[in-house]
Amino acid sequence: MLTAGEVAGLIVAMFWAILVCFMAVVLVRLARLLTETSKAVSELSDRVVPLLEDVGHTVNETNRQLVAVEAITENVKDVSGNMVKITGVAAMLFAGPMIKLSALSYGVREALARRERRAIGGRRP
Repeated sequence: MLTAGEVAGLIVAMFWAILVCFMAVVLVRLARLLTETSKAVSELSDRVVPLLEDVGHTVNETNRQLVAVEAITENVKDVSGNMVKITGVAAMLFAGPMIKLSALSYGVREALARRERRAIGGRRP
């Protein structure tokens, strides 16, 4: 028969063996996880390098296109400035005489209307 101390030692030894087995399973799974992670990182780096090269080409092409757009924008700015000048000249050439012509026609109509009223016979006070 076993003494109380031997039974306690046997129970502790069994718990210790179960704990060691549990830790071994955890360490094996952790090792697998680290292996898979290192594979994934390696595959990712293999895929990222060409992607970064493509991004570099895309950025260079975008910069080239932006230079072209900047030139176009500068030309549009020049054209709009010229249009403002042309509009000012057209306004000066046409608007001034049109205002004078309309004022003249109004004056002529008023003069004819007064003359007609006088011919009809009455003066307006």
